[in-house]
Amino acid sequence: MNQGDRLQRQIKFIKEIDKLKHILRQTVLMDGSRQENDAEHTWHLAMMAMVLLEHTPEPRPNLSKVLNMLLVHDIVEIDAGDTFAYDTAGYEDKQEREMKAAERIFGLLPEDQKQELTSLWLEFEERQSLEAKYAAAIDRIQPLLHNYYTGGLSWKKHNVRSSQVLDRISGVADIAPSLHELVTGLIRDAVQKGYLQE
Repeated sequence: MNQGDRLQRQIKFIKEIDKLKHILRQTVLMDGSRQENDAEHTWHLAMMAMVLLEHTPEPRPNLSKVLNMLLVHDIVEIDAGDTFAYDTAGYEDKQEREMKAAERIFGLLPEDQKQELTSLWLEFEERQSLEAKYAAAIDRIQPLLHNYYTGGLSWKKHNVRSSQVLDRISGVADIAPSLHELVTGLIRDAVQKGYLQE
C-alpha cells in the first residue's frame, strides 16, 4: 500500500469516528442539562485516568497505554450502540454486536493500525492486564460520579439498586483501593439521600 492510499484509509477512519459524538449514553452531564455522548465520555475518562493514577499502588499502570485503550474502547458503539450498564437483555448479544463493529470500523484503517486498535480494544474488554483493569475501573467510576452529582438521575430512571452499583464497581478494589473506598462511600450516601434504591 502506498502512502497516498494509507493516508486515505486513515482519513476515512477519522471521518467515521466523528460519529461517536452522536452516540448518546444514559449518563447525564453533571449539571443535569442533557445526556452525555460517547466522545465526551471518552475525554472525561482520559482526564480522570491522568489525574487519579497516583491512587494506584506500585507498580502503576502504563498511562500511555491506558489512554490509548480509553480512546479506543467505545468506538464500536458507533455501530453497536451504547448498552446501558444495567441492561441485562442488552448484554445478551453485546459481545457479538461489538465484535462485528470492531471488524468493520477498525477495518477501515491500514492493516497494522487495524491490528493495533483491535488489540487495544480486546485487551480492555478482557480486563486482565494492569492497564485494562485501571481503564475499566475509571470507566466504572465516571458514570457513578455523574449519577451521584445529579441526584441519581439515571439510577432513578432505570430503578437501579445499590447492590447492582456495588457489583459493577467491585473490580476497582483490586486496582485502586482508595478509589474503591471513595465510591463505596458515595454509594452509601446516595442511598441515604434517596438517589439510589437500597
